[in-house]
Amino acid sequence: SVVSSSLQSHGLAAALIQRWYRRYVARLEMRRRCTWSIFQSIEYAGQQDQVKLHNFFSYLVDHFTPSSHNERDFLNRVFTEEQSPQASEMQNSGDYESIEVPDSYTGPRLSFPLLPDHATALVEAFRRKQRLHARYVLNLLHEARKHLVQLPNINRVSTCYSEEITVCGDLHGQLDDLIFIFYKNGLPSPERAYVFNGDFVDRGKDSVEILMVLFAFMLVYPKEFHLNRGNHEDHIVNLRYGFTKEVMHKYKIHGKKILKLLQDVFCWLPLATLVDEKVLILHGGVSDRTDLELLAKLDRHKIVSTMRYKTRKNKKQAEEKGNANQTGSAGRPSPWFLPQSRSLPSSPLRPSTHKAHRAGRSSSVPCGVPLDPKELSRRVRHSVDLELERCRQQAGFPAIKEKEEPSSSESEVDSDAEEPPQPTPEEWRQVVDILWSDPMAQEGCRANTVRGGGCYFGPNVTEQLLQKYNLQFLIRSHECKPEGYEFCHSRKVLTIFSASNYYEVGSNRGAYVKLGPDLTPHIMQFQANKATHTLTMRQRISRVEESALRALREKLFAHSSDILVEFKKHDKDETGLITLSDWAAAVESVLHLGLPWRMLRPQLVSSLTDNKLAYKSWLENLAKEKLSQQNIQSSLLETLYRNRSNLETIFRIIDSDHSGSISLDEFRHTWKLFSSHMNIDITDNCICDLARSIDFNKDGHIDINEFLEAFRLVEQSCSGGDVSDCPQVTNSSNSDCSSPGAH
Repeated sequence: SVVSSSLQSHGLAAALIQRWYRRYVARLEMRRRCTWSIFQSIEYAGQQDQVKLHNFFSYLVDHFTPSSHNERDFLNRVFTEEQSPQASEMQNSGDYESIEVPDSYTGPRLSFPLLPDHATALVEAFRRKQRLHARYVLNLLHEARKHLVQLPNINRVSTCYSEEITVCGDLHGQLDDLIFIFYKNGLPSPERAYVFNGDFVDRGKDSVEILMVLFAFMLVYPKEFHLNRGNHEDHIVNLRYGFTKEVMHKYKIHGKKILKLLQDVFCWLPLATLVDEKVLILHGGVSDRTDLELLAKLDRHKIVSTMRYKTRKNKKQAEEKGNANQTGSAGRPSPWFLPQSRSLPSSPLRPSTHKAHRAGRSSSVPCGVPLDPKELSRRVRHSVDLELERCRQQAGFPAIKEKEEPSSSESEVDSDAEEPPQPTPEEWRQVVDILWSDPMAQEGCRANTVRGGGCYFGPNVTEQLLQKYNLQFLIRSHECKPEGYEFCHSRKVLTIFSASNYYEVGSNRGAYVKLGPDLTPHIMQFQANKATHTLTMRQRISRVEESALRALREKLFAHSSDILVEFKKHDKDETGLITLSDWAAAVESVLHLGLPWRMLRPQLVSSLTDNKLAYKSWLENLAKEKLSQQNIQSSLLETLYRNRSNLETIFRIIDSDHSGSISLDEFRHTWKLFSSHMNIDITDNCICDLARSIDFNKDGHIDINEFLEAFRLVEQSCSGGDVSDCPQVTNSSNSDCSSPGAH
């Protein structure tokens, strides 16, 4: 009986320990899922911002009329770019041959045709943090382009020729992950084929190096090494997510040439890969209208960017309309702000049905502006931002420098010959769907409102496509997964994501999949960062959770004023207190992140009064102080902080020559346009004070480094501040900050 009693006690103790451990693991899993939701919601919100920002520029081009010479001159600089004759012919010549490699250069050297040793040496050089000379970068890109042009839209590969095919997902500039995959799985070879499924660039710091390695192996093993285009192989997206900045930072002299050539190379990347006619590999997904036959036939090079579809306008109608506009608008100029009565296009990722967009031009064309199609066409063709340059051409803004106008007949012929071909709406939609779409558990197909482009496709859509084309399953990427991979739709759709530690060190594993002749997927997971190997699960989750909450607090601060307005709606008696339910509802109504706010409350709300939140004190703890030693209104600071990603993107668009700086006057006009778009009330005096405060070296220009340094100072020097005291400011146009000594 003593023995049985002892065993019973031990059994009870074991059951209690198991119960405690299950609860402990469940709590950790709940924290992990909340953290994941924060990261993913903020990431997708950023993609929505990119869509809205490009919508703003599209709308600006189609509907905006400047009201003064200053505004028109500013828009001329934004929507036109001076090109040198040498730069204009760069893509069609061996321009890289004129670039000398100094004897002091110690990095890797390339000679063509490439050999396996060249590609292997390139990997080793990048592992040692060496940089490839601009001459070799341009040379490699030229050779890659020549190869890509010869490829079909849908590559077909067979396991008969290789022992196995390895499929890798998003890398996003994380070179460590690529090197780790090659270390674990082996370098490419005739027996070891690879398919890299898009999103090679952006976010990470080594996007250039990843492209060079991938293109090198593609040239060495053209039949065994394949690349698919992702939604980030897009020059418009690159402006926001870091790749443009990385190229200009690493190659200050030849960066523009590299970006121009890359823009063209991205357009030639294949759209999908088919393994043994049974496994379809594409970046995003499919929709209920996906037509592989149409995708195989269309001219993929016409899809310069998936961020906006534009139809080809009729030149004669456009000229007649322009002449009519010049006559009609001479009597009374339109106001400088965007017309509030006109709605923005629904999404740059879906063609607008608005008449002005179908016509390619609205009636708001600046009066008295001569149109020079030949000059504009030449500039448009070779611009870093080809899509925006097309918008500039459509807007009819004059060149920065006057040139001798060609005859109308010559202009028409040259312009027709040089204007890039336009995709049909259906072709464009097909490409957008396969690059941007995500699977969902529900049946059917609906618009992907979270990302702003593509669609959500259900199991029935997947099954219909598989049956129609006699396929076994799909492999796609595009979404970060905690384990690096995920099956869905009855294991008919496999998501592969190869960038480990994507959100934060320890946030997720990377993975790749190996396919043999039987086409059974074998998943391989990895963590490229060794630091995560020594952390316990609790330490890893705590570390990632801290980073996610920090990002969420920044998001809350950036919308403090809007949140305060919502709080006051729930506090009709003006007690300064609201319930936690009201707090959660108010925050979600402003941020629209879809997060479990009540579960996050312990991490975000530290103290309560009678189970109610003193919301003014809570907002004070979130608020940021003014810039160190700068006189900037707190309301302006919040606006600046909220829109920093948008403003940096606008900065890089306005800086069309990639000089790295814009004038104070350009900065002021940019804010004027942007504040109108965002319905922000800020006086010109405030904008001028802001511009001068960011101009740290007082040279009359704002350098991109000065611009970003301002945000760094905000983050370093902030503590508390009463957001309720933010002064209300109104629009004014009686100030001037075109020079440092204006005030």
